[in-house]
Amino acid sequence: MMMSALSKYIFYPAWDLKDGSERLVKWRQLEKQQWWSQDDLRRLQLNRMKTLLSYAEEHSPYYREIFKQHGLKASGIRALTDIERIPVTTKQDIRNGGDQFISDQFEKQALVSAKTGGSTGVSLNLYFDGTCQEKRNAAQLMADRWSGWDLGMKRASVWGNPPVPESVKQKLRHNLLDRTIYLDTMDLNNQSMSSFVARWRKEKPGAVFGHAHSIYIFAKYLLQESITDLRPQGIVATSMMLLDHERATIEKAFDCHVTNRYGCEEVGLIACECEQHRGMHINVPHVYLEFLDANDNPVAPGDPGKIVVTDLNNFAMPLIRYRVEDVGVYSDRVCECGRGFPLLEKLEGRVADFLRLPGGGQVAGISLVERTLTKVPGIEQMQLIQEQLDEVTINRVKDSDYTEETDIDLVEAMREVFGESVDLSINDVKDIPQEASGKYRFSICRVTE
Repeated sequence: MMMSALSKYIFYPAWDLKDGSERLVKWRQLEKQQWWSQDDLRRLQLNRMKTLLSYAEEHSPYYREIFKQHGLKASGIRALTDIERIPVTTKQDIRNGGDQFISDQFEKQALVSAKTGGSTGVSLNLYFDGTCQEKRNAAQLMADRWSGWDLGMKRASVWGNPPVPESVKQKLRHNLLDRTIYLDTMDLNNQSMSSFVARWRKEKPGAVFGHAHSIYIFAKYLLQESITDLRPQGIVATSMMLLDHERATIEKAFDCHVTNRYGCEEVGLIACECEQHRGMHINVPHVYLEFLDANDNPVAPGDPGKIVVTDLNNFAMPLIRYRVEDVGVYSDRVCECGRGFPLLEKLEGRVADFLRLPGGGQVAGISLVERTLTKVPGIEQMQLIQEQLDEVTINRVKDSDYTEETDIDLVEAMREVFGESVDLSINDVKDIPQEASGKYRFSICRVTE
């Protein structure tokens, strides 16, 4: 407790002061803004949007040309919905445009850089200015606190390729600020999880962070081994879809609610659950979200739409109306917590994870996997891969209650969705492989238009 207090009240402020950082200043702003009315928040969004668009029009070669081609002026944007006049930006646009997105006021080599993993088929090189990075870090602090974590509290991270502090500065930061113990998801087995339990008992972290499915695997291990003394104050699941049955297992193992968080490398935090755990609050001071149909028209609240985001933070590499390749449902419901941030009711999966139906429709693969796992006994994990419109491969991991009827029931459940014209084949596998990032994909569609 003493170390947590020192970290929160001494080391965090001192570190920001030393680095000349405004992270804590931005965080305190967000702590106040989350309680603003939705009208006040919309005005804040509009002002920030106007500033961003004016800047992009003048300093981003890509958007300067886009505005010129379509006869647009940033000064003509007077309402949030006016942004719909600007064409949607795709991943392929960024890949093709490259440095044309970067502001002419920044040197690329001086920017913070990142690269997406390319799980949807297109990897991207991204750049952020320092102020943008500080605002993103501030938003993460705010959202993490909704889970029960607080500044200075030690974390247990279930993460792939954990960082190893090497320099003196990195080691100081690790011990005084980050205060994190890691379970490497690239090597999840009984021995590594047993060692992690021993370290947990020694270090006593107050919160768990990690890939949703990786936390689920660890939670199952705890239940199987009847380990009941790991009791965090918060759990944050991120980086991938959190399935309902995974949430239930995690909460049973830790006796703690799971906080679902949604973001991406391109824009940082997009939305996060509060303590009510009924939908995710959209990070409106930092992003403007749209939910669009196949023709890029807005969908009604309650209807699924492709998520398009405008990053209100990044001036070094503006991203305006960027399609993140996810599908979600926006809600006009007001959360009981009292925050003014509107709600992302639920995520339905990535566009690339929607499987095609012979009749021309689509089905959310992640929802299909979840429904099947809860309906058909004897399956530990499964993954659906659609190579052709009439061909779906099912990678299936047997559970302890697997019987000869399991695969028969599995095919029957899939036939209810795909009909008789699709060839269904089952591969008996020991596990579902991870991507290089440590994430899992349970539904993959490779059918092209």
